[in-house]
Amino acid sequence: MAEENNYLLEMRGITKIFPGVKANDNIDLLVKKGEIHALVGENGAGKTTLMKILYGLYDSDQGEIYFAGNKIRMTDPQQAINLGIGMVHQHFKLIDTLTVTENIILGSEPRQGVAINYREARRQVEEISNKYNLKVDPDAKIQDISVGMQQRVEIIKILYRGADLLIFDEPTAVLTPQEIDELFEIFNSLQEQGKTIIFITHKLREVKAISDRITVLRDGKSVDSVNTEEVTEKDVAELMVGREVLFRVDKGEAKPGESVFQVENLQVKDNRGIMTVNGISFEISKGEIFGIAGVEGNGQTELVEALTGLRQIAGGRVYYKGEDITELSAREIKDRHIGHIPEDRLRRGLVTQFSLSENFILGFHHQEPYSKNIFMNYKAIDQHAQSLIQDFDVRTSSHQILASKLSGGNQQKLIIAREFRQDPELLIAAQPTRGVDVGSIEFIHSQLIKKRDEGTAILLVSAELSEVMSLSDRLGVIYEGEIVKTFAADEADEREIGRLMTGSGKEVKTGE
Repeated sequence: MAEENNYLLEMRGITKIFPGVKANDNIDLLVKKGEIHALVGENGAGKTTLMKILYGLYDSDQGEIYFAGNKIRMTDPQQAINLGIGMVHQHFKLIDTLTVTENIILGSEPRQGVAINYREARRQVEEISNKYNLKVDPDAKIQDISVGMQQRVEIIKILYRGADLLIFDEPTAVLTPQEIDELFEIFNSLQEQGKTIIFITHKLREVKAISDRITVLRDGKSVDSVNTEEVTEKDVAELMVGREVLFRVDKGEAKPGESVFQVENLQVKDNRGIMTVNGISFEISKGEIFGIAGVEGNGQTELVEALTGLRQIAGGRVYYKGEDITELSAREIKDRHIGHIPEDRLRRGLVTQFSLSENFILGFHHQEPYSKNIFMNYKAIDQHAQSLIQDFDVRTSSHQILASKLSGGNQQKLIIAREFRQDPELLIAAQPTRGVDVGSIEFIHSQLIKKRDEGTAILLVSAELSEVMSLSDRLGVIYEGEIVKTFAADEADEREIGRLMTGSGKEVKTGE
């Protein structure tokens, strides 16, 4: 059956039930040998669960798996690895203090007697790196290399163990545009060498750019499998969410009020002590969105952390509603109704081992009605959580489950619900739609516009140029820690902005 249809992988009738939710409901996934197969669907549609079943991290309740024509029952990841199946997880499984080579060989070290043969290990790493055009420094420590390079290490790690089928879970979620282009070149190189790839993504432009076929999941069920060249992004989006999706942001003209937020000549250092934000100045008025466009790594992270009290400011001043807030702590800033959607939801936005109810009040947990003196009011906390789950369409079986059990996109919706419900007068939103599906992006965009129209001043920082251009009323381009030019929304030209983002034309810097 599998050989006649040239399928390397057949997953048939896969069902997986967790307490209160059917994550996979009779799913079929058929993947041909040597193809790049995109697995798409809304947050919580069951994509990662399905791949974790294939990789042996979960056991299915029903269904059959055939790999290379043989029926298998996956019991653990080591069995998957032995069969030639490897998985690059969304959150990498690397040890920061070890070198690239040490991470790759960990648990499968080449030996010379009882000792580890590091020379042979390094040779094998270089051989795989050259064969698949992966270009890594085998002696560099993980903590000293970029996220994109860390991902390459993960790829080499599974190739070192003999993977023929490579699974990628949201591989572009944390990459810069240049790193995404490089990853797709790697995909093509792997395909040319006979490897088969399954990748989970929410970005339909990427699906069209790199995949051969697409399988769409919705509400835990497989909706359709299609040839990529035969469908448009719009077609795939409608299969994912079951309705028409607006790819444009529907917004009226902004009606800005008084200026409420001023940043003057801000200077911020990174963790190495290097000045990464170099004299940035801007202001935001009530009822407007000021967007910052730029390739990641040009000071955006340090800028947002400084403005939200998470990083010390080295120079300059920050004013909110006439008050100097430069030296305030993160809690003091939060208490002034300044909302923050962090770019790293796991590190800055959630406590994953807390319940959803507890996460919905983070930052406000010391305030009434959620607490009084040292006592928590769990009745009020749970009612608050249930209201937000409904209003913001957070897909979950219960407000009592741990935040770690939510899909990435639903974790993001939890954070957005928490920050929006506090009615912030200033909202600092960093990568607000990172890792969420097209339906959720549409929802988040509409909520941002709604907040703007209610009079909230919004600072939007996003690596998605289309997002910055479609949402912003004014925008600035950041390069090497400086805002090199600002635009009114109706004056913004995508070509010029792209040029400025890469450092071309830096001499045209203008003031506000």
